[in-house]
Amino acid sequence: MANVTDAAFRHLIATYGKPDVMYTEFVSANGLLSPGQAVLLKDLLYSQEERPIIAQLFTSNPGVMFEASKLIAKLGFDGLDINMGCPDKNVMKQGAGASLIKRPEVARELIKAAKAGAPNIPVCVKTRIGDTKNILSTWLPELLAEQPAMITVHARTRKEMSKVPARWETVAEAVQIARGSRTLISGNGDVKDLEDAKQKTEMTGCDGIMIGRAMFGNPWFFNPEKKIEDISVAERLSVMIDHTKLFLELLGDIKSFHIMRKHYKAYANDFDGAKELRVELMTTEGITEVEAVVHKFLSTYKE
Repeated sequence: MANVTDAAFRHLIATYGKPDVMYTEFVSANGLLSPGQAVLLKDLLYSQEERPIIAQLFTSNPGVMFEASKLIAKLGFDGLDINMGCPDKNVMKQGAGASLIKRPEVARELIKAAKAGAPNIPVCVKTRIGDTKNILSTWLPELLAEQPAMITVHARTRKEMSKVPARWETVAEAVQIARGSRTLISGNGDVKDLEDAKQKTEMTGCDGIMIGRAMFGNPWFFNPEKKIEDISVAERLSVMIDHTKLFLELLGDIKSFHIMRKHYKAYANDFDGAKELRVELMTTEGITEVEAVVHKFLSTYKE
């Protein structure tokens, strides 16, 4: 997720509850090959503790994908994921993201280009079940024809975004369509916790689950021994402060501090006084102010 699963957040995830595979936030392949490359390369920062780590890119240009995939391999990533599901208007205007669902011939060329540029690492795809309706039965075989290592299916259409419940029966449909191929199928959408992920895996027969929004504000999500409701508010807010410091250390020179506000909304949630704390955190402009607001809150808070 752009401006969420950055290097700082992934470091916390690796520390408090590491998943089997980690993905970077999605990055413009065109931008990686532009004069402003140095800034975007920071979006691809990672530590050895995060391995296996997959870089996610978006573009509609196979030539750009070929060159960008060579760079991804050179940077030492364990895999490359092509985003073919993002519904953001700016991404779609470029012919990338979910717009590729309407152009399967371009989607296939992108997979070919990525595999040619990075022949020694797995190339994967993340997509949706369709643009305005479920066309998985025709869309998925187009992708499977290029034999990506894995396809993650977000169980909604582009039009539905995240406004309706994910339809996990479509992930089961994808598993059936992919049967006999060498491509793994991963499901995505509305997974609440590890137990929910396990149930959805068993229900659909998919090979894995991709987690997005559910880990927002919860670096312990992948830790089977920790549940967010069992973690004290003081500890949650302490980790939030550590997150802020890490963000500033790694990305403070290229990203706005205000990006952290979306994390504050997630950390300050589901406990007494959380709403009031969020309001104060939304006005902060730096780590000193964040620490002061948290200290003031905890001085009167009773678990």
